[in-house]
Amino acid sequence: MEKQSLNRFVSKYNLAGLVESVKWESKDGSLTTSFISDDKSVLGSVSMKEFEGTSAEFGVYDTTKLTKMLSVLGNDVDFNINDIDGKPVSLKFKDKSTSVNYMLADLSVIPNVPDLKQLPDFNVEIKLDTNFISKFIKAKGALADENNFTFTCKDKKGTIVLGYSNINTNRINIDVDCTCEADVKPISFSATYLKEILVANKEATDATLKISSQGLAHISFSIDNYEANYYLVEIQS
Repeated sequence: MEKQSLNRFVSKYNLAGLVESVKWESKDGSLTTSFISDDKSVLGSVSMKEFEGTSAEFGVYDTTKLTKMLSVLGNDVDFNINDIDGKPVSLKFKDKSTSVNYMLADLSVIPNVPDLKQLPDFNVEIKLDTNFISKFIKAKGALADENNFTFTCKDKKGTIVLGYSNINTNRINIDVDCTCEADVKPISFSATYLKEILVANKEATDATLKISSQGLAHISFSIDNYEANYYLVEIQS
């Protein structure tokens, strides 16, 4: 398999180290994971099609360590799941001259991810094109201390704000192409997570960010063999 393909899968949930411990599931030629951040402000799922691996469920506790270990190898690697009495215990990767053995974690130490069966109505849809993605990433870099972004909509005109406040502050306003039938009170989500989500899915040419006034945002990507869904929970200011 190509190591680059696995790295892309990992980056879409690891979000530059913000999410570490997850359960991987290999089944029917695909690799999937569901995840939740430690602060529970983001959760989601990532899947990769055309994955060559035996059917199994196993815990990856320290994703950053796995990524660093994989960096030793070339791009073309052999992949195997080592098990004892049918229980996966480690992942083995090997290129022409080097092998890596990564120890797996018991699933009991992996955070449980709630199943979002009943989603609220999303009353706002925002188109995220390459221009917005680039601007938001730059804006977060310019205001690195701003952990949240705020969406506002008035007279059917939507704006995403970094540095939102009722007083005069350093801030960046980005006008967005959105659908909102009525004015929306300011609602805030994690700018840190959104920035890393956009970076991890930078191959996307467009996406849609949906926002519910009940305090949930959803963004999804379908890129090549990858499907990624993210849910951001409202942050009370």
